[in-house]
Amino acid sequence: MPSPTSLPPSPTHLLPLDRWAAPTRHALAGVFTDIDDTLTTEGAITPDALQALGALKAAGLAIVAITGRPVGWSLPFVNTWPVDAIVAENGAVALLPAADRRIEKRYMQDAPTRSANFERMQAVLARIEREIPGAQRATDSPGRETDIAIDHSEFVQLGEETIAQVVALMRSEGMHATVSSIHINGWYGDNDKLEGARWIVRELWGRTLDDELDRWAYVGDSTNDQLMFRTFASSIGVANVARFVPQLEHLPRYVTEGERGAGFAEAARAVLSAR
Repeated sequence: MPSPTSLPPSPTHLLPLDRWAAPTRHALAGVFTDIDDTLTTEGAITPDALQALGALKAAGLAIVAITGRPVGWSLPFVNTWPVDAIVAENGAVALLPAADRRIEKRYMQDAPTRSANFERMQAVLARIEREIPGAQRATDSPGRETDIAIDHSEFVQLGEETIAQVVALMRSEGMHATVSSIHINGWYGDNDKLEGARWIVRELWGRTLDDELDRWAYVGDSTNDQLMFRTFASSIGVANVARFVPQLEHLPRYVTEGERGAGFAEAARAVLSAR
């Protein structure tokens, strides 16, 4: 089985889904997926993607959405989407469906650390808006607890040079920074999408993800997915990943014909056809 020190080689070009071996698809235990522009189109999950999540869950696969979106934005979907968890804010917070429609929230960082980091991040956010022309906090910022986000493609359009300036400023302040299809996210801590995936597998199933990387697939679309693309041999980019290919150091192994939710549904059909 793959391990952190024996990851699959990064592909140099994208393969169509029909090159994804049936025995590999049959052996899958679960699917991780990005949300924005992977399950959603213009901010809403598409009906075919929602149906695909349900079909995967009904087939016995574990389903975890991992997103840069904030806790507050993610809360309404935990009990309405057929998922085992939504891991929000790039791996920092897990939202789990609980009994009688309640939602359980788990954090990677303890409360004092979150509080201290929150104050630091707000100062960085204010500096970005003050010093970088056009940079504005994402409209979902009030729901964020462990990171900050600058909008570059959701409601505000920023050029590549401005995006790079924001990333550089975040990193100069000691933050991790990554670019999704809509936001530039910055945070303090060791979390990222991969660490969030490892954490939730331990939390929910008491297992070690690195012992079973070949039994999980990942579906995504942008630069903040590339660590997952690098790690999982069964990594799939929905077709709109083409927008980010020039910026990707690590490509997904496979690519769908459809974009966004239609692409996710296509990937789900490929999984289910091998069950």
